Formats: sequence, C-alpha cells, structure tokens
Amino acid sequence: MKIGEAQHIYRKQVSDYREQRAAISKRLETIRSKMDASPNNREQFESEAAALELTLDSLDEKQAEYEKYLEQLSEKYCAYWNTTVAEQQADAMEEYAVDMGKIMEVARRIMKGAIVPASDEKKLMEFSNEMYQTAKSVGAMIRRQKREKYDTLWGEEEEKEYEDPKEAAENAQAPSGAPAVVDAAESMPSAGGEDMQ
Repeated sequence: MKIGEAQHIYRKQVSDYREQRAAISKRLETIRSKMDASPNNREQFESEAAALELTLDSLDEKQAEYEKYLEQLSEKYCAYWNTTVAEQQADAMEEYAVDMGKIMEVARRIMKGAIVPASDEKKLMEFSNEMYQTAKSVGAMIRRQKREKYDTLWGEEEEKEYEDPKEAAENAQAPSGAPAVVDAAESMPSAGGEDMQ
C-alpha cells in the first residue's frame, strides 16, 4: 500500500472512531443523568454505564493504535518529501556552480580581448552588468591584433524535470505492521451495542 493511500484510510478510521466515541460519550452522560435522577433504578443504569465505559476504552485503544501508525506514515512521508527536495536542490546548486564557472570564463575571455558569442555576452550582462562592463573595458584596452574566437559554452540547454515531492511521498511504500482496519462499530463489545444502532 502506498503512503498516500494509507494516510487516507487511517485518517478516515480515526475520524470514524472519534465520531463513534462522541456518540457513546453523549449516551453515557445521559445514563449518568438518569442514575442521578432515579436512584431506584441505579443498578440497571450502572450496568449500562459500565458497558459503555468498556466500549469507550475499546474505541480509545484502537484509535490510539491508528494514530500511532499515522505518525509513522507521516514520518515516512516527510522523509521521502525531504529526500526528493534535497535531490532537486543539489541539482540546482550543481547547475548554478557550472553556470558560475562559465560566466567567469566568459568574463575572462572578454578581458583578453577575444570575440565571444553574443549569447554568452548577454548571459554575463544578465548576471552582472558591472562585471560585463569591466570585462569589456579591460578587453578593449588589451585587445590584440589577432583575437581568439570561441563557441558558446552553454550549448543546447536541457530543462530537467523533477518529481513532485508530494507525489513521491504519497506513492512510497507504507511501513509494514499496519493495524487491521476494523469498523468502529465492530470493535465495540457486544454489551449495549444493539441499543446504539
């Protein structure tokens, strides 16, 4: 099962258990009010209240199991998300370092008085107009009769596609040991369960 699917299933389970718990808690309050209002039937109400308290304990235990598994899913989700983002950032930094090297080389060539492609000059100017102007000034002063001509350093640039971090995290394998998905109504003890439906 994928992490995204597992998160959806177990969040729904926790929500269902909370709703069931709220309904049982409300019923327990009503029974306790009846116990206070009619002391003669107290034993009957006490037995029903005890059954409801056992049911609440059972629901709480299963809900806690689901919430613990959701925490594991969340940790895995974050780990996959962060790994994907880190890979993208590493690639971006590597590309930036390569581009910086090329920009410095274009500036060096211009300062030597060489002829460089207009596209390379434009990239240098976009990066730093000051650096471009300085390189052009120095190049004009040092220009020799025979100048070197260079091809572009960038060539054909490819656009790198990255995986969506959310998609990577949701589609990663969920950790093993997932608790069985049990309907909230099925996990309640049979005592007092029929009155609730």
